[in-house]
Amino acid sequence: MSERVKPVIDSSAVDARRYEQHGGFPKWEPAEPGPDFADFVEAMRTLQDLAVSVDAPDEVYGAALAQARQMIELLEPYRAPEGQGPAGRTMELPGRGSLLMLPWTVVEAGPDGIVLTGEFRRYHLGGNGAVHGGVLPLLFDDLMGMIVHYAGRPISRTAYLHVNYRKVTPLETPLTVRGRVERIDRRKTFTSAELTDAEGTVLADCEALMVQLLPGQP
Repeated sequence: MSERVKPVIDSSAVDARRYEQHGGFPKWEPAEPGPDFADFVEAMRTLQDLAVSVDAPDEVYGAALAQARQMIELLEPYRAPEGQGPAGRTMELPGRGSLLMLPWTVVEAGPDGIVLTGEFRRYHLGGNGAVHGGVLPLLFDDLMGMIVHYAGRPISRTAYLHVNYRKVTPLETPLTVRGRVERIDRRKTFTSAELTDAEGTVLADCEALMVQLLPGQP
């Protein structure tokens, strides 16, 4: 795999005790899986791309199905509960090693905001070469959670997420998303972000409200 650029991380505002003092959200520790996990995740992402793009003879689908079933049989004994498997907890990988999350990489993170870079893959196609509109809220929602965390705010849930689609968002094109805290009102954290191309053109922007969990609230 290609060498990854080390992100600029400022965790000075993060207070780990907030995970114990606010809401019923568990504290997940970062995972450090073996060296094959990163390649495994990337291979699975490529399989996702292929699953939605191949046009193969039926015998090829049959052969692929047989191999997929073998993989299921191999992995099934290792199914783990939430917070135990490395997916979603391997912080240095794109999307934290989770296939659900978009495979974007943190460039900068701190109290002043977050910058991510990445591309939407064939798996994210909506139609006519454009990213599916439902994928952008996923990118923004994950970003807003990171913004709240690095701003040192208490554990919060998304109360609303408003996305404006300004331009068609292309596949397989380097893009950047930037977000920050706009204002704070007691339990409420108001955030905003923009998705831009290499020329700085805004493809979509977002406003969100993140609300601090109450004691015991999941």
